[in-house]
Amino acid sequence: MKRLGLLLAALVVIAGALYVLLGFRIAVDGSGMRPRFIVRDRYAELEANRARQREDTLAAAPVAAIADPAPAVAEEPGPAREADPPAAVAHRASWPDFRGPRRDGRYDAAPIRTSWPAEGLPLVWKQPIGLGYASFVAADRRAFTIEQRRGEEVVAAYDIETGRELWTQGWDGAFVEAMGGDGPRATPTYHLGHVYALGALGELRALDAATGAVVWRRNILTDNGASNLSWGMAASPLIVDDTVVVLPGGAGGRSVAAYDAATGAPMWTSQDDVQAYTAPMLVTLAGVRQILVVSEHRIMGLTTGEGRLLWDYPWRTSNGINVAQPLLLGEDRVFISAAYGHGAAVVEIARQGEQFEARTVWESSRMKNKFTSSVLHDGYIYGLDEAILACLDATTGELQWKGGRYGYGQLLLAGDHLVVITESGDLVLVAATPERHVELARFDAIDGKTWNHPIIADGRLLVRNAQEMAAFDIRP
Repeated sequence: MKRLGLLLAALVVIAGALYVLLGFRIAVDGSGMRPRFIVRDRYAELEANRARQREDTLAAAPVAAIADPAPAVAEEPGPAREADPPAAVAHRASWPDFRGPRRDGRYDAAPIRTSWPAEGLPLVWKQPIGLGYASFVAADRRAFTIEQRRGEEVVAAYDIETGRELWTQGWDGAFVEAMGGDGPRATPTYHLGHVYALGALGELRALDAATGAVVWRRNILTDNGASNLSWGMAASPLIVDDTVVVLPGGAGGRSVAAYDAATGAPMWTSQDDVQAYTAPMLVTLAGVRQILVVSEHRIMGLTTGEGRLLWDYPWRTSNGINVAQPLLLGEDRVFISAAYGHGAAVVEIARQGEQFEARTVWESSRMKNKFTSSVLHDGYIYGLDEAILACLDATTGELQWKGGRYGYGQLLLAGDHLVVITESGDLVLVAATPERHVELARFDAIDGKTWNHPIIADGRLLVRNAQEMAAFDIRP
């Protein structure tokens, strides 16, 4: 035992030295048990890449013809200020929210290519990126995300077609977590020419999507007297009418908070829950438009105007960790899933006058979404049960099949197919059929531990992790 202890201590020292001297870190997989990945920051490579992009842009066009501004310099305005209303222009938001327009992991804007070449989809571009687990949102042929770059959290805008960095907006802040990994978690939200970005330490900023200029800023933890979660703020901001809804988790009625989308002025707060890592959703259940929230110990529906509780349903895991997004199964049913010794359930919401009731339809241990979220197609639920893909009947909860080890990756639904990004960075195409597991194609897309959600926008499949980002042509 003494020798084992000394060996473990030596390994810790070696790992620490590698991290300090070379930027390398040994990272565990999604099980939390197996060291599988070597993670290193690529800041120098990233900075050199972006410098070349700027040089190429200057060389390719006369100075007077360059339309994109230089990266915005971080500014520190007051907590909130009046902002000009969004310009009266038609913005084309192809993927404005976390997991798509309805936050349900469904892409249905256009057909995708389903006959992938053996070598993989055509690569459009690939380049280094900062740390973190956020995904992209996309609008006006731009993709937006948030990254860790040295001692700053940085929101960046990229040209979808070329990968060129168009602007950045950063602020001091570094979230460091040895087990899960460093960097921001919450995918930004796009709305009417603004990008709403939340850092892992609670910094919330509204940015002009064209230039990256700060419109307003708050810190949702400071505002609401809340402590940060172990793995940081991860719930993407939600636009509800003229407000931005976030989940600081403050006590004394400050668990859910809404800010004016144009000015950042506080509008209302509600509930007392410690929050989890699931993003709020705007849904209609039992005929009532409402905000769907999953906290540390329950799922609930809140009114859109003031956050008043309509109904709730107990949902506890062994460590109070809820990450997966709920999934609407119709006009009055919600699917919810979690790992950490839990499983899945379908909850039916019934309305009697002004009163609501939440009752269990079925429960199952055959779908345990950990870091991923399920999708619905033709009455069947597809998702990762821990690290293995599975299909359940949405009406009964009966397991249809289980197969394909993809690690703790992510997936989205496109037509009759599932696009899966594995934990190790492979892209996989799977038929969305309840008959059996059918893997149609697979190729190596990006290197490193990949917990970030993929998106499809403007004919491009965009993926990223804490080391690389890439775009692939997925048009038919």
